Amino acid sequence: MTAVVIRKNKNGKRVAGAVLATALLCTGAVACGGSDGDKADKAGGIQSQSKVTEVITAAYKKTSKAKSAKVEMTMTTPPGKMGKAMGGAGDMKMSGVMGWDPTVMDMTVSGSALTEGDPNAPEKVRMLWSDNVIYMDMGAAAAKDMDGKRWMKMDLGAIAKQTGDEKIMKQMTSGLDSMNQDPSRQLAMLLESPNLKHVGSAKVDGAETQRYKGRLTVKEMMETNDALDDLLSKSEREQLFKNVEKSGIKGYDTEVWVNEDDYPVRMDIDIKTPEGTVKTSQKFSDYGTAAKVSAPPAGQTFDLMEMFKELGKLGKDGGDAPSGF
Repeated sequence: MTAVVIRKNKNGKRVAGAVLATALLCTGAVACGGSDGDKADKAGGIQSQSKVTEVITAAYKKTSKAKSAKVEMTMTTPPGKMGKAMGGAGDMKMSGVMGWDPTVMDMTVSGSALTEGDPNAPEKVRMLWSDNVIYMDMGAAAAKDMDGKRWMKMDLGAIAKQTGDEKIMKQMTSGLDSMNQDPSRQLAMLLESPNLKHVGSAKVDGAETQRYKGRLTVKEMMETNDALDDLLSKSEREQLFKNVEKSGIKGYDTEVWVNEDDYPVRMDIDIKTPEGTVKTSQKFSDYGTAAKVSAPPAGQTFDLMEMFKELGKLGKDGGDAPSGF
């Protein structure tokens, strides 16, 4: 992902470079699916392979039907190229309500990854997602530079349409769906793991669960991730596969804890890279909870696309324009 650096314009207003960098980091996190090595209590015995498939399938069906849940997520990205690709190295936390089919979110994002490399970036960002549009509260500092408007609007569909390229339009609008962190989709992919197994029983926040573990190679992940079908052609998928392999990523280790009601209450994914492990851990609760999001008042919102247009005009008139975009 590429951050945008925006310098002072000729009126002396500084638009924080963190605006888009933070947006990319947050949406990139939503696009990612970490294990802490908890010891499971195996006193209950290890389930047979057929039982494992039965449990994960049941969890997939119930989760898919629920369509929403409360979520707490932590993500740790190592420094180096991977950290830059994800928008920033360090820790990031997200908490709030998330819905899938369609994608709806009201999440608060915080952590060192937001401010890594930019002390002016907001320490906490509230992110709303509704009707394929993302709104991000960039804080009081951003409001001072944007005529009192603290909410950034990022309509990826409109941005794609502005390019006039049908292929880019398709990729970006489909990309919205691929960033949908639907836990049932993660479970469906886990079912394809050739080494999916039951680890044992374990407690999550005091509740009894059964813990399962599986591993997907990069190739297996790409073959089972149907969200890529609308995004990439066969040749593009092959190129992506080569690029990922070249980065040194070998595969994805996934663990899931399923409660007595057949819901996943925790899901961890580790992505091992030459620079370290990208660790993501999510906790889910209150499945089926209302996930309704209202757009911020128009008077408090600035459109990212319109901002780029205005800065482009300033550049033509001799002012400073965006760089790196």
